[in-house]
Parts: sequence; C-alpha cells; structure tokens
Amino acid sequence: MIRGLYTGASGMVAQMHRLDTIANNLANVDLTGYKRDTAIHKAFPEILLRRMNDDGVYIFPIGSVDTTPIVGKLGTGVEQNEVYTAFTQGPLKETGNDFDLAIEGNGFFTVETDYGERYTRNGTFLINREGFLVTKSGDLVMGEKGPIKLKKNNFVVDQDGKIFQNSTFAGEDGRLVSKEENEWENLEYVDRLKIVDFKRERYLKKMGDSYWQSTEESGRALVVKGNERPKIRQGFLEGSNVNPVKEMVEMIEVNRSYEANQKLIQAEDTLLGRLINDAVKV
Repeated sequence: MIRGLYTGASGMVAQMHRLDTIANNLANVDLTGYKRDTAIHKAFPEILLRRMNDDGVYIFPIGSVDTTPIVGKLGTGVEQNEVYTAFTQGPLKETGNDFDLAIEGNGFFTVETDYGERYTRNGTFLINREGFLVTKSGDLVMGEKGPIKLKKNNFVVDQDGKIFQNSTFAGEDGRLVSKEENEWENLEYVDRLKIVDFKRERYLKKMGDSYWQSTEESGRALVVKGNERPKIRQGFLEGSNVNPVKEMVEMIEVNRSYEANQKLIQAEDTLLGRLINDAVKV
C-alpha cells in the first residue's frame, strides 16, 4: 500500500516538470526563433505479481513450473527522462527591416560571445559603433571570413547568405535600395553568413538569449555548404514554433493528471490509516 504513495508522488513530480516546460513555451511564444520543448518521461521497471498460497501451476515457456501463478504487472511510477526540443520551422514574419534576417530551413547563425561561439535562429541584428553586425546583446555575427563589418546600412543579403554593400546610394535621401531594383552601383562582396548545422541537433544545449551551445553528443558545428544551405530571407524574422492553443490544451491535461495522482495519494493515505487503526482494534 505504501508503494502506491510513491507511485502517485512520482506521477505528481512528472506532471510538475511537464507543466514547467509548457509554461516556458508559453512565456516565449513571441520570442524570435524560439523552439518549443517537450518533457519526455519514462516508467520505472514494472513488478511481476504472483498469487501466493495457491494450488495452481504456471508453466514457463522454457519448461519449468512454479506453484505461484502470475497475477499481472504492477507499475512503480514514472520519472522525467529528458526535455526534447522540436526544431521545426517557425513562421516567417515580414518586418521590412533590412537588419532582420531569417533562416528558411535547417541551420543556425554563428555568433561570437565572450564564452566562445554560440548559435542562434534569432536574426534580429544591428550595427554597432565600429560598423560590425551584432546581435541585440552586442555579440558579433560571424561570416565565413570572421566578424562582418559593414558601412552603415547600405547592404543587401541574398538567399545564399552573401552580403553585398555599396558606399553610393541611388537616392539623395540615403535610403536603402534593394538589389532587385538594379539601382546599386559598384556592388562590393563583403562576406557570406556562417550558417552551421549539427549531426544531432537535439542534443544542443540552451544557453539563454536565444543561444545554443554545442555538446559532445550534438557534435561540433559544421558549416553548411552547397545545395544543403538554407535560404536567407532579408527583412523577415522567424517566429517561435509554439502553438499557444495546443500548449493550453496540454496544460489542462497536466492539471487533470496532477489532480488524479493527488487523489490517489489521498485514497492510499485513507486506506493506510484504516488498516492501522482497525488492525489495532481487532
């Protein structure tokens, strides 16, 4: 009977972890490039129950016999196995801001931080005082040649991630003219965005600020080349792949499961109390 208390308690703990994951997804539903997490659980080993003091005979497949027939299996609880991240493509939202970049397909932008290279799907970039392309946190966005240095905001990025710039504008107002309008003169190739991918991206480690870090399990970052390179969309941002309606439904399911385990513990406690009190009276 006490086993039931631990089984119910493990179920409550598992639902608590699941609720934390869902709450984190909902909190980041508007975060650019966010990827939803899913709590994965596994059951403890099951116990094989046998009926004692029974005249029946159970024959095993290998030929031996046993005088205690099998009643069935008893679960002993559940625990969290891992938090799995789904790297499915998020919706692309047009912003009209030429500093906003989105990846359409698999891959990550490479960013240089104080702690080494990190990887992100958040393409909200800026230009700092030195003219380098940086994230909102001030970390350098990397190209295949190194940090990307630009002249103000007169640059365009094609779908392959190649960056071109020009110091001469077609308009007197200094506005950014798109490459498709053919109004650029003396286009200068700057660099190509360093887009990387991993053999086992599910094992990447979240570092906050939309950053990811490679691990031994994920493998090192590999620069994507050739036809495998994803498309880069300038003037777009990738939204999170969180479906708020689905997350709310799962939150309701978690609450119901938590309450069911709670009632199980209360019932076990009541039965245990009756057993102790009534057995003493008898």
